[in-house]
Amino acid sequence: MCGLLYYKFKVSDAKIYHTLTASDPYLVLSLSLSLILFLDLCLPTNLKKMAKNLMRAVQYSKYGGGVADMKHVEVPIPSPKKDEVLIQVEAASINPIDWKIQNGIARPFLPRKFPHIPGTDVAGEIVQVGAGVNNFKAGDKVVAVLGNGGALAEFAVAHKDSTVLRPPEVSAADAAALPIAGLAAHQSLTKLAGLKLDGSGPPVNVLITAASGGVGTYAVQLVKLANAHVTATCGARNIELVRSLGADEVLDYKTPEGKALKSPSGRKYDIIIHCTANIPWSTFEANLTPKGKVVDTTPGFGTLMSVAVKKVTFAKKQLLPLFTAVKQENLNYLVKLMQAGKLKSVIDSTHPLTKAEEAWAKSIEGHATGKILVEP
Repeated sequence: MCGLLYYKFKVSDAKIYHTLTASDPYLVLSLSLSLILFLDLCLPTNLKKMAKNLMRAVQYSKYGGGVADMKHVEVPIPSPKKDEVLIQVEAASINPIDWKIQNGIARPFLPRKFPHIPGTDVAGEIVQVGAGVNNFKAGDKVVAVLGNGGALAEFAVAHKDSTVLRPPEVSAADAAALPIAGLAAHQSLTKLAGLKLDGSGPPVNVLITAASGGVGTYAVQLVKLANAHVTATCGARNIELVRSLGADEVLDYKTPEGKALKSPSGRKYDIIIHCTANIPWSTFEANLTPKGKVVDTTPGFGTLMSVAVKKVTFAKKQLLPLFTAVKQENLNYLVKLMQAGKLKSVIDSTHPLTKAEEAWAKSIEGHATGKILVEP
């Protein structure tokens, strides 16, 4: 109704409006105020925000500032470039890489400039597309990875090639949790470990460490799509959760057996998906098959040095570092699995944008069960 009235005003009354206001300045004020009230009542919320060209966001201004440097601000809504889309954010998730960037892990390349709005995973609705975008339109529900951050805000821009349509069966929260953690799990299992997630490969024994974390919860579910027996480690409070995701055996990582990574059934592992830190290679080596592989999803300098040594010595047991790539086809595959009910997100907690710093602090503390979300 509002749109119809607005259309009639524009087409039918424009000349009358011009004639009246030209001779009566008081009518100008009256009609202007009426129009402002009309627009405020009738326009959708996202269009109101865009009309003001301002959005709420959370940003930091330097390396190493931590939670204390997270500031709530109003900033201009970004404009999509030729190959980008502008998304009204419905949910965003925090990944460890987000606060590691704040700590300077990618210095001086990221952030590209300060102040910086962090966050890479978003789900929402497209409200504007760039001139070179023909595979999306305003109104599309999507999930995206933001190459330059920007998730902790009401609006964000994403490249069209890192954006995927989100079907109605997949909620904004489930989708927002997925991108970086889901891609890491998928690429660990397929690209590096060489597993086929259609179950057509030979039977394998797989260990997943920190299986109740963001990457681990997806990895357990995905590896069960392969022909795999799954052993997993996690804290005692999450054992039943991890078992419900598909793990055949679950170890409390604080017990002697858990620390040693020993399979309760005595199995050696063909593949270990390592989703935590501070486990020495000797512990892995003792539990691997002769040609077993360890995929390190959070490789540091020590991992890279170990990889180099193993290449030089032609070791049969491999240590493989993961560097997650944002691939649209991989993300679309994961969303399709969610749509089919074969993959789900585990949500630790959800925080409003007004308390995004609490979500940031919780991620830094570690031990989250699944993913931490922020909603505008």
